[in-house]
Amino acid sequence: MAGIVVCGGGVVGLCAGLMLAEDGHEVTVLEPDPTGPPEQPAAAWDDWRRGGVAQFRQPHTLFPRFRQVADAELPGLVDRLVDGGCVWVDYLESLPPSIEDRTPRPGDDRLRFVTGRRPVTEAVVAAAAEAHPRLSVRRGVRVVGLVAGPAALPGVPHVAGVRTDSGAEVRADLVVDATGRRSPSADWLTELGAHPARVESQTSGFAYYTRYFAGPEQPRRIGPQLAPLGSVSLITLGGDNGTWSVTVFGPTRDTPLKALREPAVFDRVVGACPRQAHWLDGRPVTGVLAMAGVLDRYRRLVVDGEPVVTGLVAVGDAWACTNPSAGRGISVGAVHAQLLRAAVRAELDDPAGLVRAFDEATERGVTPFYRTQLAADRARIAEMDALRAGREAPPPDPVRAGLLAAAVHDPDAYRGLLETVTCLALPDEVLARPGMAQRIAAHAGEPPPVTPGPDRTRLLELLSA
Repeated sequence: MAGIVVCGGGVVGLCAGLMLAEDGHEVTVLEPDPTGPPEQPAAAWDDWRRGGVAQFRQPHTLFPRFRQVADAELPGLVDRLVDGGCVWVDYLESLPPSIEDRTPRPGDDRLRFVTGRRPVTEAVVAAAAEAHPRLSVRRGVRVVGLVAGPAALPGVPHVAGVRTDSGAEVRADLVVDATGRRSPSADWLTELGAHPARVESQTSGFAYYTRYFAGPEQPRRIGPQLAPLGSVSLITLGGDNGTWSVTVFGPTRDTPLKALREPAVFDRVVGACPRQAHWLDGRPVTGVLAMAGVLDRYRRLVVDGEPVVTGLVAVGDAWACTNPSAGRGISVGAVHAQLLRAAVRAELDDPAGLVRAFDEATERGVTPFYRTQLAADRARIAEMDALRAGREAPPPDPVRAGLLAAAVHDPDAYRGLLETVTCLALPDEVLARPGMAQRIAAHAGEPPPVTPGPDRTRLLELLSA
């Protein structure tokens, strides 16, 4: 068994630590924020501050893929989430009215999931970590560099631990970077003398405006969770303990949208959207929370087939992150942690083999989610820009448009679409299933569904009234 250090105590870092501790390793999680969660998860929203996580109070969700990973790797975690006040969500309860066949299918249960607000879900996972006998969470400890050890590959630095801001060294057989989208790993590698990792980085270009509400019942879902509405999009998410959130987002460069910071303006815009207006029917528990400047970033520690470092791996947002509109971050991060557990089981005694095996599993198992999300974001922001300028929007991707059109009428196409949205499957997997091409062809030429809402002219009126 090994000694493993996880840098970062967010949901993904704690899940990775729990999985590795379950295999008998001694795991130490180092988290720079000094304060841990309150004893009661429901109090985390009001009582817990995480200055190191800029999006701590922005919308998050846990998709069915997170539940699938948790059930397989961390039995009991979903029950803990429910006990903490998280809610069950089943998108099959709100089938489009145009779908006539409502007969349940085998496997429908896998589409159900439990979700809640980020502070509450993280508090639940943190409590599970604190209770594990082979996992130690040390808060208020910032990692500032890596400790070098004997090379496992000629000319390639090997990591044998970390240095903290107090000057201490924490030795480890493996270091896991789970520090999130702001990961300082590039500076760590430079200081270690490693060749640069492969990095792709660009600004997503979206600005988000979110308001949280509370009430005795979750709003009934009569539209998609993520709904494109002309030059803006809306996200409606259920939350824990009688709460939910509504988000309006659009291009950062769309200056009139800044008016959404005013609660009255925000409510006026959402109230003009027929399938989302009733999500305002609760008690507001926040003003409008704004966020922008989110980067899309991808880091790879294997370049041209060779590791740039051994003894160090990156998971979740420290590996790759996109804008948060699709809500995939924690779910994809959990899959990534699951792949790390498998790689450590197989290759722990071979540092170079471990890095290569984890890189290969990452490229097969999670990089496609990053790539498809990036493509979807680029297409959506191009559409928003065109509508804002009064130009004709670029044609949609024909494959995705075909699946969307079929999903309005076909129950199995709808389930396939849900699987792609909730990270249970990639679009190519769904499209390759027997009979799916015929289902899509049956609705060829039909326009994709349109969610009703204000056009650009009416939106500007609502923003300026």
